[in-house]
Amino acid sequence: MRRRIFLALAGGGAAAALTPAFAQQARTARIGVLLLGGTEPFLKHFREGLAALGHADGRTVEIVLRAANSDAAKLPALAAEIAAAKPDIIVASETPAVQAAKNAAPATPIVMAASGDPVGTGLVASLARPGGLVTGLSAQAAELAGKSLELMKELKPGLKRAAVLALERNPLTKPFFAHAERAATALGLELATLTVPNAAALGDAFRKLADANSEALVVQPSLPLKPVAELCLARRLPAVSITRAFADTGGLMSYAASLVERYRGAADYVDKILKGARPADLPVGQPTKFELVINMRTAKAIGASVPDSLMNRANDFIE
Repeated sequence: MRRRIFLALAGGGAAAALTPAFAQQARTARIGVLLLGGTEPFLKHFREGLAALGHADGRTVEIVLRAANSDAAKLPALAAEIAAAKPDIIVASETPAVQAAKNAAPATPIVMAASGDPVGTGLVASLARPGGLVTGLSAQAAELAGKSLELMKELKPGLKRAAVLALERNPLTKPFFAHAERAATALGLELATLTVPNAAALGDAFRKLADANSEALVVQPSLPLKPVAELCLARRLPAVSITRAFADTGGLMSYAASLVERYRGAADYVDKILKGARPADLPVGQPTKFELVINMRTAKAIGASVPDSLMNRANDFIE
C-alpha cells in the first residue's frame, strides 16, 4: 500500500543530517512503517495524526508499509525491505518491530509507535534523553504485566496459580517476566513463566500450562494472538493481554495504552524529526490513557463471571 501525504519537508538519514536547512527543502519524505500486527487501526490513527498537524493526504509523503500480522519471525525480512527503500524515518510498532528496524537501518531515525520497555531492552539510553536515533512512545508493556495479573485476580478472587506466556526471542520477555513475578508475589500467586519460539510450539506450551494447573494466563502481545486466543477458549482458560488485538481476536480481556494516543502520537514525532529535531533530544512519551476491553462472548463461552468492578471500568465490550 502506498499513500502520499503533503509535507513541505525533506527526508534525511542520520541524526546529524537533521537540520533546519534539511527541513526547509521541499521533496517527498519517505516514511517506512513496520508493524508487528496488522495494518489497522494503526494507519487510520497515524494518518489522522498527520492530518491534525496540517499534512494533507494524497500529496508528498510516501509511506512504505510492511506488517508481520503477529508473526514476529517475519520482522527481520520485512525490516530489510523497508531499509532497501531508503526511508527518511521508520515508524515501528511493538518492541520486536523496533529492534528489527534498528538492526536493518542503524543510520535511520526510528519512531516507536509503541515499545514495551525501551530503556530495559536497550533501545534508548533513558526516557528523558534517548541519546541515539530511536525515540517515540513507550507502551509500558513490562509494567502492565503486573497489572494484568491484578485483573485476573479481580476476575477470580480465589485465584492461586497463574502463568505468563511470552515469545522466546523478544527483548521484552525478561522485563515482562520480572514485573509479573513481583506482582505475583504481592498477590500471593504461584506463577509459571513459559516461552515459545513460534506458533508451532503453542500446543506444547498449553499442555505444560495444564500440567501446572494454571488457572489464568497473561499473554505477551508479540505472540500470534489468534491461535493463543483459540487455545484459551478450547481449554476454558481466562486470559488477558496488553494489546487490544487480543480481545478483538477472541481473548477474554485486554488492558493496554490507548491506541489512538499511541498512533496519533507517532505522527507528532515524525513531524518534529522531519522539521529538524534530533531523535536523541526528543524525550520518550509515556501513555496517559489506558483501555480495558472485555470480550463478553468469550466470557460466556468459558463460563467466566465478570464482576461489576470490572464491568464498570471497561472502556469497551465485544458482544
